[in-house]
Amino acid sequence: MTRVFSLRPSLLFLTGLGLATAIAVGADGAGRVARQPLAGLDLAQPATPAPLAPRPLTTADRAAAATAWRYMEANTHPETGLVSSVAGYPSSTMWDQASYILALVAAERLEVIDADELSWRAGKILDSLSRMALVDDQLPNKAYHTGTLAMVDYGNSPTPRGIGWSAVDMGRMLVALRVLEDRHPQFRDWVRGVVARWNLDGIAVGGELIGTRREDGEETALEHLQEGRIGYEQYAARGAALWGLDATSAISAGRVIDWHGVAGVEVATDLRRAASFGAITPVVSEPYLLQGLELGLNGEGARLAAAVYRAQENRHARTGQLTAVSEDHIDQKPSFLYNAVFSNGRDWAVVTEKGSFHPELRTVSLKAAFGWDALYGTDYTARLRTELADLAGPGGWAAGRYEADGEPNAILTLNTNAVVLESLYYKAFGPMLR
Repeated sequence: MTRVFSLRPSLLFLTGLGLATAIAVGADGAGRVARQPLAGLDLAQPATPAPLAPRPLTTADRAAAATAWRYMEANTHPETGLVSSVAGYPSSTMWDQASYILALVAAERLEVIDADELSWRAGKILDSLSRMALVDDQLPNKAYHTGTLAMVDYGNSPTPRGIGWSAVDMGRMLVALRVLEDRHPQFRDWVRGVVARWNLDGIAVGGELIGTRREDGEETALEHLQEGRIGYEQYAARGAALWGLDATSAISAGRVIDWHGVAGVEVATDLRRAASFGAITPVVSEPYLLQGLELGLNGEGARLAAAVYRAQENRHARTGQLTAVSEDHIDQKPSFLYNAVFSNGRDWAVVTEKGSFHPELRTVSLKAAFGWDALYGTDYTARLRTELADLAGPGGWAAGRYEADGEPNAILTLNTNAVVLESLYYKAFGPMLR
């Protein structure tokens, strides 16, 4: 089962460790996992569209970067250096603090902030990472109070033993720390000291990404589970591999791909369907964008990403509806949704982590618009950015716009604004990791 995280899901998509190999025969793809080739993916052919080379930023780009940074200014807790995942709510995950570190690096290179501010901010968050409590003295908890560094549960209540760690969130943090030490070597020893505190072998076992959870209170032992679904799994595995961890099974999607036609495009979906594996399987923009913006898309990733993008562009061409789908907070219940190209048996599904459908709440994602525009720079991505330009505000960029009525999804989040800064960095300089 998956765990609902009311502030920001930590992208767990959990299944039982070893379940894929334990089920030899079954419906919903269970019997095919671990022996599925990259059928239908011709790596000899170039991806279409292909990621663009760096190009000059416009005046609008620079204004967009300044707007995104206002979120960081408004939501930083000076006592810890952490930034809240959602404006006004003092809690966050390792995923979102990684987003902040990447936004910080991007903002300094884009000259939104100066070197002194980067130094102060990087020092504060590295200090907090160096001293925050760990789950069973092994790895960071799934959530922390951003003002006190206390480990918290999903309701932001203190939980002294923690509720477990997320391998996917940790994979993103490992990407961010590698980028920070690469771009700013003066922090390398500090970064290495932070990483040395963590039992990283706990997130990568036998080539798989492994997370944990503590479901029934402080006295229970941690339950270990395989973690990750298509796109997210490969992104986090690349982060783990940067630090020498064995993520060899998770790093390619080949073993779990099931091709599915959406809007005239064959899109890679995950064989591990919810009915057999107990976890949603959304195909969204987010992990492909992050791979491209931060690490550069490898051969497999470039082709899978291009298909996810083309399906969205084609939906607009066929229906007239602007389409840019990803995971996003929303400013009403159920608070967080995966707006997907495909999920849980449906094209263009909008799902919670528990698998309930909410098509009436589909949004056009601001961060997806910026990310795809940075990678591909098409007429369609330019239109997306133009149509969403009014979402800029004094506290940062709002998350998007509802398809149904065109009203803004007015919630302000760290991840939305971080991806804007990463996107503009990529546009100007290419991937963040050299």
